[in-house]
Amino acid sequence: MALPSGKPRPATYEDILPLPENVVGEIIDGELIVSPRPAPRHALASSSLGIGIGGPFGQGRGGPGGWIILDEPELHLDPHILVPDLAGWRRERMPTLPSTAWFTLAPDWVCEVLSPSTAIVDRTRKQDIYREHGIPWLWFVDPTARTIEVLSRAEHGWMVTGTFGGEGEKRIQPFDAVAIDIGLLWDISPPAPAP
Repeated sequence: MALPSGKPRPATYEDILPLPENVVGEIIDGELIVSPRPAPRHALASSSLGIGIGGPFGQGRGGPGGWIILDEPELHLDPHILVPDLAGWRRERMPTLPSTAWFTLAPDWVCEVLSPSTAIVDRTRKQDIYREHGIPWLWFVDPTARTIEVLSRAEHGWMVTGTFGGEGEKRIQPFDAVAIDIGLLWDISPPAPAP
């Protein structure tokens, strides 16, 4: 629907509600962005990372705890509505979960798992919004390249503080207190059994 000026009206939350369950709706700068649900490699990387971080940091199993780690939280960062693949809040900033279905408090860490349909928006518009809202850490996980790119918020942009790839245990900020086996994020076929 257009405004009297001929410009399209900004999207609202009511535009997201009727979307089918097989898509993710976000609002960026008043524009409704609709993306397909994650493909299997994307889902594996996101789920495995959530497990790898959630145990030691979210639940304190084998790690320091002190975080709330969530899959696909809905962030209402005025005027934007974003749904990152993973996000985390330090418990000292968010001791309890809100009673709403969304979060207005910006997370301390956001992770976007890149896919062909979302990479441009993740690496440009969403990245800028995360920085503008003071999020200190942003990870880009690329299941095809099997890499994790770590960005930390700097005064005038983002600073790449590390790139991790392949397999093995890695200590990655802000979760560097415990090593994460990043090989578990990728769809790597197990070696064939010896004859």
